[in-house]
Amino acid sequence: MNKTKVFIDGKDGTTGLKIYERLNRPDIEIITADPEKAKDRSERREKINEADIVFLCLPDEAAKESVELGKGSGARFIDASTAHRTAPGWVYGFPELSPGQREKIRSAKYAANPGCHATGFIALVYPLIQNGIMPRSYPASCFSVTGYSGGGLKMIGEYENPGRSEEYGSPRQYSLNLSHKHLPEMQIVTGLEHPPVFSPVVADFYSGMTVTVPLHPRLLNKNCNAEDIINVYKGHYAGCEYIIIENTPANGFLPANNYTDTNELHIFVYGNKDCITVSACFDNLGKGASGAAVQNMDIMIGEQR
Repeated sequence: MNKTKVFIDGKDGTTGLKIYERLNRPDIEIITADPEKAKDRSERREKINEADIVFLCLPDEAAKESVELGKGSGARFIDASTAHRTAPGWVYGFPELSPGQREKIRSAKYAANPGCHATGFIALVYPLIQNGIMPRSYPASCFSVTGYSGGGLKMIGEYENPGRSEEYGSPRQYSLNLSHKHLPEMQIVTGLEHPPVFSPVVADFYSGMTVTVPLHPRLLNKNCNAEDIINVYKGHYAGCEYIIIENTPANGFLPANNYTDTNELHIFVYGNKDCITVSACFDNLGKGASGAAVQNMDIMIGEQR
């Protein structure tokens, strides 16, 4: 068996570690750098040039540097940072986005992994715009509840510190200046004319998230009810293994941590003739990060159709 050689640049971060765990497979050979030289340019260049696939699990500037170090090599890149999600020459790594997206990823040298909040928002809004339901001028808003692992090792340490402040036991809204780093892709990929009003919330559970977008039927292009919206999603995501369309939760509650350790994204639609709410529930470390990255790799190397 010819193994795919993989280098994870930034393996010790939250996303990098999860990718490493998912790649414990007989068809993958992990290339590792000397731990004492993890930030050494020469060491990184050498490992990048050995690899078939390079995952970038780094801050934005370091991710850009790694791409430069790999110029001229045969390596293909999957960037989990925000550095290239709207950059020219990079394919957006959401294979379920549209019928041709998977093929774009398959042939890409550079694929940008979506952000976790953006994954949920785009999964909900893009089909509505493409199917003529939501106008591009729609005044979209979004609130998103996520587990604290999305904040990386520093935030994990804060939440799991026995001496932490009482405020960590309460859901905490953040990015109060309304300039969250996922906003550019949320607007550009969906095709909205204006960025959504986005309110992310971090809560006291490890992983999982629910991204919710409220809809006002009177502002949509077509007079739709919840069942109409469900049918739009079912048509758009027909044949997509990891996206599952649901009805209203049976018990009236929608937990954010039901799909941890999976690569599934579940879409829920509920409401009445005056108001509709659509929600995407998934693992922020799965379909929202490492799971999506490995899915993109599998498409690039021909392991997934």
